[in-house]
Amino acid sequence: MISRRQVMMSLAGGLTLPATALLSVNALAEDAAKPILTDDGLYKQSWFLESFLELADDLVGAARASKRFAVIWELRGCPYCKETHFVNFARPDISSYIRQRFDILQLNLIGAREVIDFDGEKLSEKRLAQKYGVHYSPTFQFFPETAAGLAPRKPREREVARAQGYLEPAHFLGMFSFVAEKAYEQQTLRSYLRAKES
Repeated sequence: MISRRQVMMSLAGGLTLPATALLSVNALAEDAAKPILTDDGLYKQSWFLESFLELADDLVGAARASKRFAVIWELRGCPYCKETHFVNFARPDISSYIRQRFDILQLNLIGAREVIDFDGEKLSEKRLAQKYGVHYSPTFQFFPETAAGLAPRKPREREVARAQGYLEPAHFLGMFSFVAEKAYEQQTLRSYLRAKES
């Protein structure tokens, strides 16, 4: 029997398994790529951030792992959210790029879980969405590399970038590279994506 450790080492390229075992590894990798339907009706990636819902702590944790912190807002029954999971996140090139560079926290646009905002305010997911002016799903919010100085800013001024609605895979990946490369310091997401296309 193949151990979990052997599977993980094989996926990381550090161990060669027999041909019969590779079928099991491929099946496990395929299952890991499939989104999970949660109790609240949202699809979730297995690698999304497990959080105590304290945004400043999540951002600090991402920075310690040399990653950026992002929030995805979704809504039960949203066809574009489902497409984001089953089309965009399903592509290995996209999911690999994002997993290496980002910690993503999934929030429910009308959810009741308590979240602690960067300024220390405790409020439900629904009220947090209203506070930040999030009205569409999916919406991605991207935050700076550090939480320093975020608390006194107005909510929308805490973000370095935002993308609302469904983006086709090339633009979706471009959105994440826009933040990873800190291109937001010189240009808008729209101009960045246009430059990528030419």
